[in-house]
Amino acid sequence: MSVLPLVFTSGWASGINAYAVVLLLGLFGATGVSDDVPQTLQRPEVLVAAGVLFLCEAVADKIPYVDSVWDSVHTVVRPLAGAWIGALLAGQSGALPDVAAGLLGGSTALASHAVKAGTRMAVNTSPEPFSNVILSTAEDAGVGAVVSFAMFHPEAAAIVAAVLLAAGVAALCFLVSRIRRFLRRRARRREERRPVARVGRPPD
Repeated sequence: MSVLPLVFTSGWASGINAYAVVLLLGLFGATGVSDDVPQTLQRPEVLVAAGVLFLCEAVADKIPYVDSVWDSVHTVVRPLAGAWIGALLAGQSGALPDVAAGLLGGSTALASHAVKAGTRMAVNTSPEPFSNVILSTAEDAGVGAVVSFAMFHPEAAAIVAAVLLAAGVAALCFLVSRIRRFLRRRARRREERRPVARVGRPPD
């Protein structure tokens, strides 16, 4: 199997939920579903850590504003995870240099992370909290479906991931104006809350 499509797909998915990617790939390898998963991802301690962190993300990702804080922290984590997974997959197959695979996985993860973080900033401008839950659930389901699909049809899954990434970039460009309006409103509220110096009444 060509490892390049799987590296790209795992990079895209890592930018959305890196822990889910590590957990899924590790389980596919540990259960014998795929022989292309590196042993490092199948280690029990890796699976346990990925599972715990996945549950933490599943909760934090559905709370307005907490999700944006979580995304900020993972601006470094997700691209590094994408690069790490890509390098491991390349090392397993020997068909692609580790450095090249790491760059592809990391850059793809960074792009999809930027789309996710920017989209969440726009969603957080909505007064109701349900959109966060719906979007987070859709993201997790999408990651699970595409990564699982990539185990059996890597080329087709890579095409799906590329289409989703392009659609996400287009949607983010559309939402940029909404994010800017939200930031301007928040800055205006801060200005209004600042105490105004009272001028003393002149003597009669």
